[in-house]
Amino acid sequence: MLNKSQITFDKNHIWHPYTSLEDPLPVYEVESAEGVYISLATGQKLVDGMSSWWCAIHGYNHPKLNEAVSHQLSKMSHIMFGGITHEPAVLLCQKLVEITPAPLDKVFLCDSGSIAIEVAIKMAFQYWHSKGDSKKIRLMTVSKGYHGDSFGAMSVCDPQNGMHHIFNPVLPKHEFIAEPSTPFGSELNATDLKHLEEAFEKHHEEIAAFIIEPIVQGAGGMRMYAADYLKKVKELCVSYNILLIFDEIATGFGRTGTLFAANHANVSPDIMCLGKSLTGGMMTQAATLCTENVAKVVCEGESGVLMHGPTFMANPLACAVSLASIELLLSYDWAKKVSAIEGDLNSHLCPLKQHPRVKEVRVLGAIGVVECTQDVQVAEIQKFFVKESVWIRPFRNLIYLMPPFIVDSNELNILCQAIVKSLDIDAHFKP
Repeated sequence: MLNKSQITFDKNHIWHPYTSLEDPLPVYEVESAEGVYISLATGQKLVDGMSSWWCAIHGYNHPKLNEAVSHQLSKMSHIMFGGITHEPAVLLCQKLVEITPAPLDKVFLCDSGSIAIEVAIKMAFQYWHSKGDSKKIRLMTVSKGYHGDSFGAMSVCDPQNGMHHIFNPVLPKHEFIAEPSTPFGSELNATDLKHLEEAFEKHHEEIAAFIIEPIVQGAGGMRMYAADYLKKVKELCVSYNILLIFDEIATGFGRTGTLFAANHANVSPDIMCLGKSLTGGMMTQAATLCTENVAKVVCEGESGVLMHGPTFMANPLACAVSLASIELLLSYDWAKKVSAIEGDLNSHLCPLKQHPRVKEVRVLGAIGVVECTQDVQVAEIQKFFVKESVWIRPFRNLIYLMPPFIVDSNELNILCQAIVKSLDIDAHFKP
């Protein structure tokens, strides 16, 4: 365990995500993690409902993933990708081209989800620069979206209600339209159709690309919308000659019940971003895929190359474990497992729709969301969840679950019952 001096140092000197150093949230020391359980240094074991921010789909310390890392480590942990290639990168990219929607067949490996978005934005702008269209220098997206914490990614996050609004004065200005309102499983409503058609008609000459999180808006509000919306966006992008970017960083690799959320609509973008569960949560890696057309136009332009090249691009360890994670996912009936998780989440969480503190309950695949009428007091509710032997990390007015796919019904029940109990405690919510 950390000693008192180390704990004090952590509190006073180490930034944690979205946490103040002046008034820090409590942190819990983790000793190890195995399967769906996180073991604290105190000896307490917590059922993990977060998949370490949605990436550890196979749980922790999986022998297949550990073996992939160990095997690759015995050869080399890293090598620059400039002028060099290696088997883990080639095999991974082959697999990504095989499983992603056609005609995505060019792969750029990068460091993180945010950087995958940066690369996608660069691709889009370079595409139109190469074609000699100087007017297409803006992006279009929807409100309530989230695409990452770097500057290009922040510029297409919700500018008013998102977590990055304080940076608005220094961010590029893009075009935002109302977020989709048609619920998942429904036909596109007239309001959404009108917003889309009017926005494309008005702004198409200046728009390089439309970027969106397919089916589920993640950290911007955990909202789920109709597949028909994506179909209409695709149709309008084709009609108005605009590139389409799908941010599948949170939704890729089975989380919504299909391998990629785009599969719900049977549409394919020009550019797709992957991350999070790409490595099964073992280490950081992401990928940006595009079509041959996009790549060809970019490479025929002034620069002749895509203007991006991270130091740790195609890290061999990350590539090896990414391939192992994908092969592990495809080795069993993951869709049946995710469907079972969806059924359990519906059974446990949907009755909460009647709770006076609940605004809405949403479930899709291995995602369960309880939207409350009040924002949560994160420090207080986190203490409660740990006391209940679960790890759930709410934000704003959302208490949600994105568990590892290996979670069983009993473990899901423990997670859901902790949420049920938390709703009845006034101290867990802001006035």
